[in-house]
Amino acid sequence: MSVLSLLADSAPPVEAHSPQLIDVDGTVFVQLGLFLLLVVILTKLLWKPYLRVRSERVSRVDGYRKEAQRMEVDAAARLSKAEAELAEARRVGSGDRAAARAEARVREQELVAAAIADAQRALGTARTKLDAVVATERSRIQASARDIGVQAAKRILGREVASS
Repeated sequence: MSVLSLLADSAPPVEAHSPQLIDVDGTVFVQLGLFLLLVVILTKLLWKPYLRVRSERVSRVDGYRKEAQRMEVDAAARLSKAEAELAEARRVGSGDRAAARAEARVREQELVAAAIADAQRALGTARTKLDAVVATERSRIQASARDIGVQAAKRILGREVASS
């Protein structure tokens, strides 16, 4: 056996009287009554107003959420309507543009045809004038050629030649 076990066995047990933590007497009932009174007063003055304010806040937040959702749906509807109108305007604009292009092509063809007709008339008039000038010049050149031929024959032959 060890020395410590001998010392532990030889020591007298320690008896400690600790005071009771709660002394049950009439003050417990007074404290319980004060506690209940405090609970009733605080419930009326603090707890119920707090719950009322909290429920109002929750209902307002829910209302704002519903309003925001309604506004989102409304905005989405307006956006889709605007997009549909924009698509319709693009479609109409595209049709108008195509019609304007077709009209411009027709007008261009009319102008080109009119210009070609004017050019043909001017060309015909110029040809007629040119033919008249060529005929006049040809007859003048032929007459001049006869005269030159007669003169050349006179010089070559050295005698008078009768012109025919």
